[in-house]
Amino acid sequence: MTNRLSSEYSLCKKPLAAPSQRWVAYLLCVGLVACSTDTPDHSAKFFDQSYPAQPGGTLISAMPSDPSSMIGMVAGESASLAIGSYLFNSLLKYDQNLDLAGELAESWQVADDKKTITFKLKPDLQWADGKPLTSADILFTWQLITDENTHSPYASDYQLVTKAEAPDARTFIVHYSQPFAPALESWASLQVLPKHKLAGQDIRTTSFAQKPLGSHYYQLKEWRHGEYIKLEKNPKSVLGPANIDHLIERIIPDPAAQFLELMADNIDSMSMDPITYARIIPSRPALQARLNQFKELGNSYTYLGFNLKRKPFDDLRVRKAINYAIDKQEIIDGVYLGLGITIASPYKPGTRWSNPDLIPYTFDPAKAKQFLAEAGFEDTNGDGVVDRDGKKLSFEILTNLGNKQREKTAVIIQRRLKEVGIETHIRTLEWASLLTNFIKPGDFDAVVMGWGLGLDPDQYNIWHSSQQKPGQFNFIGYNNPAVDKLLEQGRLEFDPEKRMQIYHEFAKVLYEDSPLVYLSAGYGLTAIHKRVQGIMNPVPPAGVSYDSQKWYIPQPLRRTQIQAE
Repeated sequence: MTNRLSSEYSLCKKPLAAPSQRWVAYLLCVGLVACSTDTPDHSAKFFDQSYPAQPGGTLISAMPSDPSSMIGMVAGESASLAIGSYLFNSLLKYDQNLDLAGELAESWQVADDKKTITFKLKPDLQWADGKPLTSADILFTWQLITDENTHSPYASDYQLVTKAEAPDARTFIVHYSQPFAPALESWASLQVLPKHKLAGQDIRTTSFAQKPLGSHYYQLKEWRHGEYIKLEKNPKSVLGPANIDHLIERIIPDPAAQFLELMADNIDSMSMDPITYARIIPSRPALQARLNQFKELGNSYTYLGFNLKRKPFDDLRVRKAINYAIDKQEIIDGVYLGLGITIASPYKPGTRWSNPDLIPYTFDPAKAKQFLAEAGFEDTNGDGVVDRDGKKLSFEILTNLGNKQREKTAVIIQRRLKEVGIETHIRTLEWASLLTNFIKPGDFDAVVMGWGLGLDPDQYNIWHSSQQKPGQFNFIGYNNPAVDKLLEQGRLEFDPEKRMQIYHEFAKVLYEDSPLVYLSAGYGLTAIHKRVQGIMNPVPPAGVSYDSQKWYIPQPLRRTQIQAE
């Protein structure tokens, strides 16, 4: 999938109180694994030893929110997709250098006219229950995702397929009416589902979404909503077994609570905020002795998005005024401790798709006031808030509860907008509630959120005017015929240089329209306990978690564990 909502560092993953160490141990004893409170206090030298790879052990991580479903292609949010990536395979995948490689597919061939792709599956594929995984499952998944009743936010890519067929168990063929440049990338994103488990069911209400069956390295063992998700190794994995026996994802929305658990050695890894990464861990030698830290420029950005179907956000002058009124560098320095960069387009800086001619909107309160005046907004009663036709320029900013970076960002935005006469109110909501009750029905004024982006530049799902139905990604209601045309052209162009020019122009039009305020592109910051070995070093372009199935926890470094009866 090209894009996805992210609720983590950029936007993702219900606020729980920081649990005590005893409560954590209790949780792990009941149905999980009980971690002994007398885990040896190993020295730095002990953790720095290397051991040969060996199977077994349990890796415990933290994630900020519960998935809404295990069927990520329907849910459309990052928690669901992240867990789904442990369970389900795709036809293709990206290798460590971000080149396409086969996953379920042994090989693939693109026809000379670029309108047909033929995939040949690897032999003897099977689901975790031992049933054969065949091209019929891929055909079924395609039909499911493109069914209008499914309401998948990713459907548009696959709806371009005019015909799909499975002539035999190992062959899957797709036909397009015209060339589609992101075609192969889209098939690296489709998480294949089992036909024998889902045929005839309502994908929106099926129990499969809570008790899935997959084909990948892990299978769902237990899901206690709001507490944890436990995965166990799938011995029938189509790519062979992983090293680590169990993965536990504990649901801990508050990053501070996550860090307490990391310090108490109750979790092995977490995504960090900049303060933890740059200040807290470096100041604690005992932590540095136990943890490896990783930093990489992520494929995501944070933004302030407007509901363009509501006044006054339908007025370009108001949107530009807000853009000039916000000091983006202040947010990067104050919230992210400098661990981020300003951007002017929805692409990763430094890539060919990022238009080098676009300069981020500067912080210019005078220009902001000028645009407000041009839009007819003045402070007529001296209360410090501008108004037009007797109505104050006041609106509500929504963001997800527990994401401290976004909450702090919203506060900085609020202060800066007040200085130019704009009144705002901040409201934080639990992630699932924010998505279900506000984002999907379009019931909001403005949001501070983030986009996680794919490697292909196609952004049809986010910006094309056709993608505004409930559950689709153009929830801000953006509609520009020029952008629609460019997005349609970009999908048809295979020449890299011509395609680059199309997306540079798309980014330029978007920049001038200012349907959102680009706030920052941040870094992915991760801490992983040194007991976890086999992590690629240096970190490859595909990221620190690439090849995590090869990670292992040597027996001497494992926690003392007691299996629950």
